[in-house]
Amino acid sequence: MSPRAGGPVADRPRALAVERVGAGERIVLVHGFTQTGRSWREIATRLSDHYEVLCVDLPGHGRSADVVAGDLSDAGRLLAEAAGEATYVGYSMGGRVALHSAFAHPAALRRLVLVGAHPGIEHEDARVARRRADDRLARRLEATGTDHLGIDDFLAEWLAAPHFAHLDEAAAGLDARRENTAAGLARALRALGTGTQEFDRDRLRGLAMPVLVVAGGLDRTFIELGRQLTAVIGENATFTAVPGVGHAVPFEAPHRFAELLGNWLRAP
Repeated sequence: MSPRAGGPVADRPRALAVERVGAGERIVLVHGFTQTGRSWREIATRLSDHYEVLCVDLPGHGRSADVVAGDLSDAGRLLAEAAGEATYVGYSMGGRVALHSAFAHPAALRRLVLVGAHPGIEHEDARVARRRADDRLARRLEATGTDHLGIDDFLAEWLAAPHFAHLDEAAAGLDARRENTAAGLARALRALGTGTQEFDRDRLRGLAMPVLVVAGGLDRTFIELGRQLTAVIGENATFTAVPGVGHAVPFEAPHRFAELLGNWLRAP
């Protein structure tokens, strides 16, 4: 049985795919669920005049579709190994993974930026319920097969959800999302979904690097979660809401996001 069809973990690659552009201080851009590193290309281009920018494909996504992560901690380790010492910028699922890189490999993270990222679900019963919902979604994904028609159907449904329904074609970035496979996305949901993330107050308080927490000004859920996350981390964390955009801040307003990130990196 081939790895893509669900072969033994030992047969699968263990290094994440990375694209690099530019030169200078390193920034690592970590995408959300159903995206790939290619989703960041407009922002990477804007930043590459002053920075070395790495765009990573997370486990189960893009050219890392066959890379298996057992859980968020494992994915965080794989990310740190692929990216090295840098500022890590994680969006949504990418924020969860980057946060776990910070927990396990703090020396690798000069700074951490979390965009539309969940701080974790505090109560076990709520985490179980979310894992069950993600598992149902994963099983539906597996039922689509790996053909693009099936993936297109799933992506159309995913992008019709409230967080994304308002996105225009450029912000939705469908071409990059089509690089994924149903099997890879299903594995990612089960290993890296929101239901797998505990709210770990002690480890959040222990983050010593500067942290920027970002939410879209129209994304009320993640404004509340972002403020909660910032308060728990403490004095080295800053919260910013970007007016007029929703959950997918970097892709709805790439120019403003790149400017926000650059200004924060240059600040004392």
